[in-house]
Amino acid sequence: MPDDPHDLFLDLRNLSTGYGRSQVLFDVTLSAPWRGGVAILGRNGAGKTTLMKAIVGELGAWSGSVGLDRRDITKLATEQRIRGGIGYVPQEHSVFGRLSVRDNLAVGALTNQDKRAVDRVLEIFPKLGARLDQPAGTMSGGERKMLAIARAMLSEPKLLLLDEPTEGVWIGVIEEITERLILLAKDIAVVVVEQHLDLALRVANIAYVLDRGRVALAGSAEAVRDDPALVRYLAP
Repeated sequence: MPDDPHDLFLDLRNLSTGYGRSQVLFDVTLSAPWRGGVAILGRNGAGKTTLMKAIVGELGAWSGSVGLDRRDITKLATEQRIRGGIGYVPQEHSVFGRLSVRDNLAVGALTNQDKRAVDRVLEIFPKLGARLDQPAGTMSGGERKMLAIARAMLSEPKLLLLDEPTEGVWIGVIEEITERLILLAKDIAVVVVEQHLDLALRVANIAYVLDRGRVALAGSAEAVRDDPALVRYLAP
């Protein structure tokens, strides 16, 4: 993990939040550098999706802070955070099923004045280029995930948040998504919540393990992978 705070793009400090009166996250501190992958691991119910919603602003902080690009964004709305450089691909409902691939990408490109932006994401996800006129709802789960990531990239984020990008995806497509995320993490910060341990730790340089809403393990991806406690924290 970066020692110099100037190397951080995302910086969460003692963040606590939840739903209604139910607290889910407790004093979570984590960070992401300007470039590279960060894996968020943990069993179901550990607080991973809640964490992503708190970063993007769909959930307000009860205490603690969210920093982005050395600015405190804790009280900013989701739209302001996205304009500040966050791209978010939620676990579900991340594409418009009745719209074509082309139209989904057009929606993602609405705020991008660069006419080559769509061409660039199609270079990263060439399968989408062959399906531009296909309704997104008729695509496979893996293709829809690729479309959701491509659409998020059209806002040219500096931080890409991905919640379970391979859930329900065929194993052959998982490998393709993994390779694309490794490529993206060379240029931007990629924070991925993922049950597929191998994918997450291949993409990530840094890993955090949540257990009951708290950070139970943190360190380099290699160190977390080799920690004997990892199995206990991931067990159902």
